[in-house]
Amino acid sequence: MSEALVQGKKSGEAMTQEACWQVFNPPPEVAELLSAAPRVIVGSSIEMLIDLACGGPESNYYEVAYEVPGKGRYVEATVARVRNGVVVNYTEPYMRRRDPDSLVVGDDRPTDQPRFKERFGREFGPIRQEALAWLRSQELAVFGFIAGRPGMGPDALAIVPANAGFFALALAMLQGIIPPDQLPEGFRPRVVVFGVPTFRHIYFGGKQVVVHHRGDKVYEIFSFNLYPGPSAKKGIYGVLIESGEREGWVAPHCSTVQVITPYDNVLTIMHEGASGGGKSEMLEQVHREPDGRLLLGENLVTGERRYLQIPRTCELNPVCDDMALCHPSIQQPNGKLRLIDAERAWFVRVNHIDRYGVDPYLERLTAQPSKPLLFLNIDAVPGSRALIWEHILDAPGKPCPNPRVVVPREIIPNVVNEVVAVDVRSFGVRTPPCTRERPTYGIIGLFHLLPPALAWLWRLVAPRGHDNPSIVDTEGMSSEGVGSYWPFAPGRKVAQANLLLEQILKYPRTRHVLIPNQHIGAWRVGFMPQWIAREYLARRGSARFRGDQIRPARCALLGYAMHTLHVEGQQIPRWFLQVDTQPEVGAEGYDQGAKILEDFFRRCLQDFLKPDLDPLGRQIIQCCLDGGALEDYLLLTPME
Repeated sequence: MSEALVQGKKSGEAMTQEACWQVFNPPPEVAELLSAAPRVIVGSSIEMLIDLACGGPESNYYEVAYEVPGKGRYVEATVARVRNGVVVNYTEPYMRRRDPDSLVVGDDRPTDQPRFKERFGREFGPIRQEALAWLRSQELAVFGFIAGRPGMGPDALAIVPANAGFFALALAMLQGIIPPDQLPEGFRPRVVVFGVPTFRHIYFGGKQVVVHHRGDKVYEIFSFNLYPGPSAKKGIYGVLIESGEREGWVAPHCSTVQVITPYDNVLTIMHEGASGGGKSEMLEQVHREPDGRLLLGENLVTGERRYLQIPRTCELNPVCDDMALCHPSIQQPNGKLRLIDAERAWFVRVNHIDRYGVDPYLERLTAQPSKPLLFLNIDAVPGSRALIWEHILDAPGKPCPNPRVVVPREIIPNVVNEVVAVDVRSFGVRTPPCTRERPTYGIIGLFHLLPPALAWLWRLVAPRGHDNPSIVDTEGMSSEGVGSYWPFAPGRKVAQANLLLEQILKYPRTRHVLIPNQHIGAWRVGFMPQWIAREYLARRGSARFRGDQIRPARCALLGYAMHTLHVEGQQIPRWFLQVDTQPEVGAEGYDQGAKILEDFFRRCLQDFLKPDLDPLGRQIIQCCLDGGALEDYLLLTPME
């Protein structure tokens, strides 16, 4: 088949072209929609979608605009073709980050998410019909893909306005695109993604809204906005989470990396957490100062800086960046959890790369890639080279906090394409500064060792954390929800909680740690804690410790704190390991911070006290509500 498969109603067109989209075997209602549309472009490759996004093969700049009642011609985004790919910039700063409240359920199946009628005061059915009618009137782009991995996710179809080619491009890069002449035998979409951007202005007050409509035969995602985060990426993630909920497995929100020491030891770390919790950073090489040292931290009170010298850091073989599959078909009875990547490309946030030389590896990879990339919220003009430290401004002097680049897995050096077994499962938390005068939950040391019960509790409450750059809502301490993937899950919290507990208990040889980022007490540390923990754990080969190396943390929710820690012969000061030993914090400030954390846990855990909660899970939650000690959690879930 041709690269440009265009069908329409113009006279003289061949009937074979008119029928091209039929190879996807779309559901009857979708087939009727495609038949009615004035023009349908069948996507067959990333290169074709790049041309579509830019307005044609000869175009280097395109405005994605629609006629909106009351607004006239409204420009949603601009698209520029650059030497290393495509740059997309939204006209509204609000559209440059994911709205954490974007998911709405439009069906009557069991869910703990807000239903469309509850949020908007009307049934979704009429809006759905209006959306389909609007699409019938548009020139459309359509392509097929498989969500997740073949054999682990459903066949899927994307249908978007042709002038929103960049949205189709983002989805195709993240989840793949199947040329029509290479469709698997029996391809039949169970998932359809519809892009209807104008409705956010007409019905939703300009907000990002993504409606999940779980039908008996077809799972529909209606994306009423053009930011790919809550729809092209997290919408498909919701489909995978829902599949796992029905079939009894988990699609974790994590990055994973194989860490190879200078002595050829290999340790596989799976890092989970809410947006901004350090998942992408776990795949990055440690950031160095100009003289090669590592800045361990800077004291916000005294101005003191502490450094480490590690001449040679570990090699990193990335496995996944944000979404994984722990499908039953890949598990083995060896006590370690196994996973595989759920994506074809990674949606990498680069807000921390604010100047040349911060991360030479990623800067080089994105500046001169072997395949075109998709940049969002990066300041670049047509024909230039997009540079990931050139962030677009939300306002004068205020860079966008969520610049992104979509990087295909196939161009990432040393990427692991196979299933891996997880040695250490870590959880990342963005923490604010904590002092005696201004106590906060920033009391987590460099890293903590958690028994299974506490590892499970942290995944139930999943703090969104301090100064989150990825989402619109950043104030105060809030929860990302169960698994840290709850904003994308269409089902029930307790079902996911039960699956996570079962998973954690089933694989006892996978150890659990907790790692902060941004601050440790009064010290600003960025993502250095997880980079140091990664180097240390890989060198020692496990997360098993002697009694003299660890101590019960002063706050029971933090499990064990490290008592001593040496990296390449250099001792990490104890105030980085046990925050109560910092003179700026002390026991008084620490205990007030612990109370903030304990109150947060108690508040969040109430949501899980449902009749179908696992009995052991109920005991663990009750232990927390009763102010249990570390020994109490160990009695419930011993550590091997």
